[in-house]
Amino acid sequence: MQTRKVYHTLRIENPPKIDGYPNEEVWQNTDTADNFVMVEPGDGEAIPESHNTTAKILYDDEAIYVAAVMKESNPEKTMRQFTQRDNINQSEFFLMDINTYDDGENQTRFIVTTAGTQADARMTGNNEDYAYNVVWESAVSQDENGWYVEMKIPYSALRFPEKPAQLWGMQFAREITHLNSTYVWNYVDKSTGQLSQYTGLLFGISNIDPPVRLSLYPFTSMAVDQFDGNTDFNFNAGMDLKYGINDSFTLDMTLVPDFGQTAFDEVELNLGPFEQVFGENRAFFTEGTELFNKGDLFYSRRVGSTPIGFNKVQALALENEEILENPDKTDLLNALKVSGRTDRGLGIGFFNAITNKQEAIFRDTISGNTRREITESVANYNIVVLDQRFNKNSSISLINTNVTRNGRFRDGNVTGFLFDIYNKQNSFNFEGQAKMSNVNLPEQNKTGFASFLAVKRTKGNIRYSLANEFANETYDINDLGINFTNNYNNFSWNASYQIFEPKGNYNNYRIGLYGQHLRRYRPDVPVNTGVGGEFFASTRERFAFGGSMDINSEFRDYFEPRSDNTYVLYKPFGTASAFVSTDYRKTFAYDIRVSIEEYYKSSQSNFKLSIEPRYRFSDKFNMIYEFEYSYQNDRSSFVNRLDNQIIFGLRDQKSLENSLNGSYNFNTKQGLNLSFRHFWSTASFKENSYTQLQQEGELAPFDYEITDENNPNANFNIWNLDLSYRWQFAPGSEAVLLYRNAIFNNDKLSYLGFNDSLDRLFAQPARHNLSLRVVYFIDYNRIKNLLRG
Repeated sequence: MQTRKVYHTLRIENPPKIDGYPNEEVWQNTDTADNFVMVEPGDGEAIPESHNTTAKILYDDEAIYVAAVMKESNPEKTMRQFTQRDNINQSEFFLMDINTYDDGENQTRFIVTTAGTQADARMTGNNEDYAYNVVWESAVSQDENGWYVEMKIPYSALRFPEKPAQLWGMQFAREITHLNSTYVWNYVDKSTGQLSQYTGLLFGISNIDPPVRLSLYPFTSMAVDQFDGNTDFNFNAGMDLKYGINDSFTLDMTLVPDFGQTAFDEVELNLGPFEQVFGENRAFFTEGTELFNKGDLFYSRRVGSTPIGFNKVQALALENEEILENPDKTDLLNALKVSGRTDRGLGIGFFNAITNKQEAIFRDTISGNTRREITESVANYNIVVLDQRFNKNSSISLINTNVTRNGRFRDGNVTGFLFDIYNKQNSFNFEGQAKMSNVNLPEQNKTGFASFLAVKRTKGNIRYSLANEFANETYDINDLGINFTNNYNNFSWNASYQIFEPKGNYNNYRIGLYGQHLRRYRPDVPVNTGVGGEFFASTRERFAFGGSMDINSEFRDYFEPRSDNTYVLYKPFGTASAFVSTDYRKTFAYDIRVSIEEYYKSSQSNFKLSIEPRYRFSDKFNMIYEFEYSYQNDRSSFVNRLDNQIIFGLRDQKSLENSLNGSYNFNTKQGLNLSFRHFWSTASFKENSYTQLQQEGELAPFDYEITDENNPNANFNIWNLDLSYRWQFAPGSEAVLLYRNAIFNNDKLSYLGFNDSLDRLFAQPARHNLSLRVVYFIDYNRIKNLLRG
């Protein structure tokens, strides 16, 4: 491993003006970070003199200050695109990574594009979390010699150890998009370890007396909602708070939260045995959560999700009763998280959230009396994490999640021990997990166990890994996490060859082989065995393509029957997929993906096609359209359960999705955004195809009578449109005006074509929602200074 570069910074009394012109005298007498080298697509080549890049750092008791000069021999070729925060698109940019603990993994990334757009992220190894947002300043300028950046990064945006002299890991990088090249200050050996392990060192920051780290984000929101002839008005106000307990630990809290403007979920027709998983769109649950995601035990959508008793309400209705209300989500009362890391590398995280109880309301249609049934009690969600980093490349972690509900409701607790260890040469990685779950039900307690163990070669062109995943039949983390399956003992392997610098016409390519052997834990029987290969390549012209192919043995599906220790047997099958992706730097680009799946001696098959063209009309306006089609033919699928009989049928499912995303940015602070999605799916069971599941997973003909009540066919149609105007009127402060339109229909008319189904969709009542949300950033220190002045 090459010697790390070192930068010595200086303390200043009078900070520079952040205007994008780093020509003030204060910048002239400090050290210079230079001699950048290529990291993509090459390996360590010196940056050309025509694009020479330099950077400088200064500091005081409030912040660190960064100035960068990027030479450009052809400034008219510099790619510059106006985008909103955290959206870089095809702009060129300069970035700085700061690892305040110099632990080889946990970094904070700050990016400024040629158009002046800011992006920031928390880095954990090679993972980038752009949901992390802090308040900092930056400015850019450009002339005939290149472009320039100045940044002011306050200590409130960082967490660092409490000690007199700081020693931070640091990396600079410059993306030259029009040359398809990226250069870094400290050399990165891509063939070994992770990028985060190749920072240089920042010396000189000492005896700083940072101000109190207290930020308030009060907000107010107003909304009018119109649906099916009813109009509702809503007003809400609340506040988010960030407080630096000390230099290392930060408290985040949300009081009276408002998530009315979160993005819509991409709901699909779900006929499987498992719930559909949605991404997290609420900022509080995505910012700074890297510690809480250890061990994959935290599925944040559990907090404020559908009440436990929601699906049981129909059965609770007495004779002559109708259901007046049955809320489909719980209300979050408040939430907080505390996280940080000590100077000895110990990360500590604490998360807590409280949700309110929900009730269903019934009315007797004869007497008119009403009654209530609790569908979700008051619940407390809690996570505690300890994560010890060592050797600048390894960690061990302990995590506990707990959900406690009031009354005779289900409680859950999970504890996990994790390790992620590299050897000294970063050539091998050993990863393991041991997790124990406990579910407390009114009738019984249920304890489960799961483990994971993997050994990976992480150095060189040839890499390989072996892994085992295990869970017993009672493992259940679904109170605060998510797991679809348990009772398994699975083995997997992979091997690959890849290049790390250009070769011939390719910037990079990778060829891999993989395989798996899946087993049931109890009884110990095989579930499936499969092997396959994959290929990925990217040319010097940024044209990417690849694909995969695998073959699989018969598959015992223990979950489709919706019954314990019962399975349906699917025939051996093979899959193949391919994709192409063109150069996004061009005005027009596209992605195409296709996959097929065929079953041996069976009419069952799957086909999926995705086409995604994108067009950049100007540096301010771009649109992306996606068309996705899938067809599933003759799949033996669960229909119903009659006493001890499990009924299956042959199902055809067709899905069609159209989505459009566009943005017009007046500048980097103001923009219009459009997000549209239409999803249509039909599921049709073939006549006279109904069967009864037998003992060994086979299916025998069964005379099943279809009625209006038990008709398994489905015609599912959903339409969502969001149009918003976003204005960042001050650092950390913004106003968002959002119009939202949604229509939904779900019926049994699976024989309808696209146009007829669309007509039925538009015959349904549409929801129109118009909302305005204003958030204002208040920095305690600025208020204090104003009052003093």
